[in-house]
Amino acid sequence: MKVEIVNPVDCPAWDARVLALENYSFFHTSHWSKVLCNTYKFSPAYFVLSEDGKMLALMPMVEIRSILTGRRGVSLAFSDYCEPIAADRSAFDLLLAQVIHYAKVSGWKYIELRGGQKYLSDAPTSAQFLGHALVLTSNLEELLSRFRSNTRWSIRKATQEGVQVRTGNNLECVEEFYRLHCMTRKRHGIPPQPFHFFRNIHECILDNNLGYVVLAYYKSRNIAGAVFFHFGNKAVYKYSASDFNYRQVCANNLVLWEAIKLYASAGFTELCLGRTDPGNNGLQYYKNGWNTVQKKISYFTYDIKQGRFVGKEKKQHDISTLLMQKCPLTVLKTSGQILYKHMD
Repeated sequence: MKVEIVNPVDCPAWDARVLALENYSFFHTSHWSKVLCNTYKFSPAYFVLSEDGKMLALMPMVEIRSILTGRRGVSLAFSDYCEPIAADRSAFDLLLAQVIHYAKVSGWKYIELRGGQKYLSDAPTSAQFLGHALVLTSNLEELLSRFRSNTRWSIRKATQEGVQVRTGNNLECVEEFYRLHCMTRKRHGIPPQPFHFFRNIHECILDNNLGYVVLAYYKSRNIAGAVFFHFGNKAVYKYSASDFNYRQVCANNLVLWEAIKLYASAGFTELCLGRTDPGNNGLQYYKNGWNTVQKKISYFTYDIKQGRFVGKEKKQHDISTLLMQKCPLTVLKTSGQILYKHMD
């Protein structure tokens, strides 16, 4: 057995190797790594334990160097989850030891793993979320029948109101979604990701037929949309946005239903609806309405100086939600361009 540090972007066979793993996800791919590195100049260091060319364990990391938030390794930045993959506990421990050694040599403050509960059940968590995944079947009527009654009602209402859905993966679709993304982030008091992040998503993911933008139109106006990624037979509902002024026509529900139909008809077996804060009861209720399977997503932070996993909740960036909601959109966009390269 040997441990390699791989840059997936420079490894032509990377995605095929990932696809051979049982617990792969879209976030393990070279395409997602390329988006992160091209946008924010993060340095990829994917730790691979292999034997006779077969990958036994994988722990993808990106190094973030920031004068504001320090130098650390994250698996992976801006990813809802990125489970370390290992054939057994000994393979996981061997790979983790190599990552810790690399972190010490590189001067990292800490290592953050977005997943790993299987092998770190005794370690304290630094953050916890809920994940929701929908098991897909080609029988669309059966899928629809499993949804909560008010979820089905919302889909019917959007259709009756005349909402129309369009699906695409070109840059024009991305630009339309980004307009809604900025509106939604302002409503939530959060700076939007810079547009070049979404442009890289288009170039590295959508243009390679690994995702879609689904947009909803009402009276010829784009009022809701979502961005989906897929790899192998799994899909991810990554970003969602909408015009709050049109919430009564339930366009978001129709957007998700159209994506479910598209992926189910294409033979995909799972659609992940992303992570949810445990305190966000409204979002939990919405996702559970689609007959999803709910599970915990645990983050683990290994403090290099202390030499152990620490249980303190990850410190949130001190951005005033109320202030951001009052700021002009141009100010929010500028803030996003400045801040996100220091965040994860």
